[in-house]
Amino acid sequence: MIDFTSIVRPIFMQRVKAAEKFVSYADVVQQAQLRRLLNMAGETEIGRKYDFKSINSYEQFASRLPIHCYEDFCGDIMRMVAGERDVLWRGCVRRYAQSSGTSDGRSKYIPISEESLKKCHYQGGFDVVAHYLNINPDSKMFSGKGFILGGSFASEVNHPDDVRVGDLSANLIANINPLVNLVRVPSKEIALLSDWEQKLPALVEASIDKNITNISGVPSWFLTVIKEVIKARGAKCIHEVWPNLEVFFHGGINFAPYRTLYESICDPAKMHYLETYNASEGFFAVQSSWDTKAMLLLLDIGVFYEFIPLDQLNSASPKALPIWEVEKGKTYALVISANNGLWRYLIGDTVKIESVAPVKITIAGRTKHFINAFGEELMVHNADDAIAKTVDETKIGILNYTAAPVYTSEASRGRHQWLIEFDKPIGESEKEQFASILDDNLRKVNSDYDAKRTKDIFLAPLEITIANKGLFDSWLALGGKLGGQRKIPRLSNDRQIIDKMIELNNNNNNK
Repeated sequence: MIDFTSIVRPIFMQRVKAAEKFVSYADVVQQAQLRRLLNMAGETEIGRKYDFKSINSYEQFASRLPIHCYEDFCGDIMRMVAGERDVLWRGCVRRYAQSSGTSDGRSKYIPISEESLKKCHYQGGFDVVAHYLNINPDSKMFSGKGFILGGSFASEVNHPDDVRVGDLSANLIANINPLVNLVRVPSKEIALLSDWEQKLPALVEASIDKNITNISGVPSWFLTVIKEVIKARGAKCIHEVWPNLEVFFHGGINFAPYRTLYESICDPAKMHYLETYNASEGFFAVQSSWDTKAMLLLLDIGVFYEFIPLDQLNSASPKALPIWEVEKGKTYALVISANNGLWRYLIGDTVKIESVAPVKITIAGRTKHFINAFGEELMVHNADDAIAKTVDETKIGILNYTAAPVYTSEASRGRHQWLIEFDKPIGESEKEQFASILDDNLRKVNSDYDAKRTKDIFLAPLEITIANKGLFDSWLALGGKLGGQRKIPRLSNDRQIIDKMIELNNNNNNK
């Protein structure tokens, strides 16, 4: 295939030059974005409610609109899903990204307007390629094809026929420019398959003989696909199959636990890894230098950013800061107003400001405890609901629990480990029964966990470790947290807490 990289590079470099101009004018660029958003949504229900047309400054905007969470918008969004127009954004929004995270249901539905699809998500993807080409002048990524791994559309939501609800990636692939299909695999038909038992071999067949130069997707998902490609070819390294593979554009979950595994199946001399911050709510940032994993915040793609200091997060009326008031080294909860109809929306992520000129960030974590090691977005309310249902079904009581991921290794698939203190001794068969029913209940309350557990392809069944009587109190006492309003960390996205508790548990067993 002819290498078109040098031909298209100048087009992409225009975006890099634009970003460089923003370094000293982040406030000007962001205030222009806010004015445009307010103007576009002036005739919507929310625009009339807060009189968007009369807002002339950020200060007026911040004083009129409260900070919102998903539950505040849920009713309006479901009306939009049902086909109502001009609610949170102008016109009729016909696409929605489905993800877990609500306190009263399995999924939340993030609007994807025409503007957010083109000016935010697709523009963000374009900017990723632009910054990669800028920091890798030797790239030949357009000498072959990109392998884009995506999800599927949902079938559980009642909506008009012309409204599509599904993974963000499914929406992006379904509406992608036909020209892009000339330089990507697999076909839309394969990319949007929902049955992973059918989809996985189809992905392997569609890619194994292609000249793949770049891959894009969630690390945990792609690891499974790459291993299957290697297995099918009888290779030891993916570069024996795709010798021109040069970059993995990854996002969705923390890449750090997977880096060693990728390095073991890739040629490190050929491979690059680029961090991206592409959420259902928008495409926000991209790594723009090899010197740091900090990501450049994208300022002109239809998103107005605000930042809540962590000490303000739980107050009744938290004070948010605009981009021109943030401080280097500080961590904030991210708030967005965007061209998808989310206004002063607390998305649930915390970010650390690594630099202010330009504004670069790293994702610090979530505003609440969670597990998202494999893209499952398991929240505490999911875990609490599943535990309660399992206790009711098994009649086996528990006193305390915590859970954390066990990352994928050469020997086993990833899974969740639950450390549970039961209210009375139980046998091995009871433990296995409890684990099986708990796993089923988690799948019922969390659609993303259910998807990752389907056919055991990406996520193995959870395991339970029995905690000794009083373990959680002992752990709290060691940290000086026993008594008063004590809090057990129900979910953690790393193993720091659970490993310490298991060590304490084992030490007590040995006494």
